Amino acid sequence: MRKVFLFLVLFGVQKSFSQELFVVTDPASNVPSNSLAVNVMNSFFKEKFDSGYNYHMMPEATYGLNKNLMFRATAFLSKTNDGLITEGGGFYTKYRFFSSDDLNSHFRMAAYGRYSFNNSPIHQEQLEIMGHNSGFETGLIATKLINKLAISSTVSYEKVYDNSSKNPFPNTLGDNATNYTLSFGKLMYPKIYTSYKQTNINLMVEFVGQTINENGKSYLDVVPAIQFIINSQARIDLAYRQELASSMLRTAPNGFYFNLYYTFFNVTK
Repeated sequence: MRKVFLFLVLFGVQKSFSQELFVVTDPASNVPSNSLAVNVMNSFFKEKFDSGYNYHMMPEATYGLNKNLMFRATAFLSKTNDGLITEGGGFYTKYRFFSSDDLNSHFRMAAYGRYSFNNSPIHQEQLEIMGHNSGFETGLIATKLINKLAISSTVSYEKVYDNSSKNPFPNTLGDNATNYTLSFGKLMYPKIYTSYKQTNINLMVEFVGQTINENGKSYLDVVPAIQFIINSQARIDLAYRQELASSMLRTAPNGFYFNLYYTFFNVTK
């Protein structure tokens, strides 16, 4: 009986959310209640003005308090001549405040907030509190699932500060921005579910943009990705980020993502 119950729970999670687990954005859905998700995000981006790639690793842990509220902690590490160094960290919370479920579709909305601290040098106009800037971000997410297709969009306000007293934010740059994303994810395999142990294969494309509020400078990127979900618990993301248009200085806009993700269900009893 316990195995039957576990199958029904994981089958529902797999069928509802597999194509909503995007690479660079969050959907309005949360991780399952009373579950702990561990993710190791790796990025390899080509330097625009120097040779080689820069490498960033961002391990994070996400806990689902209930179906509407989750919390996340992230650490920011980067590769230097001295090896991996810790540059900072961040905290994130998301609250799902609206949900409309149907047999083969659902629509959800959520509000989120993020705070990050960072001690690295500031070297570009782009604002990014996920690994580069200290500051906060707050926004709204809307996600629609129709059969095997998920469509998700976010809009947020981001404000940055000094990266410690040794790395102040330049007063010649805009320190706040509007961010916007549009993501599409489709479940390609399996065509029919027979077991929660089946490997899911998702294809997705995400559009990520930003506009500096003070001067109007902006960028727009596209992120195509393939995703594998194994045994309804492990996840592998492979993605490439490409700049489509930009009027701001960005030191490494193009590169690869490689993420490893695992979910522990029912971590407390």
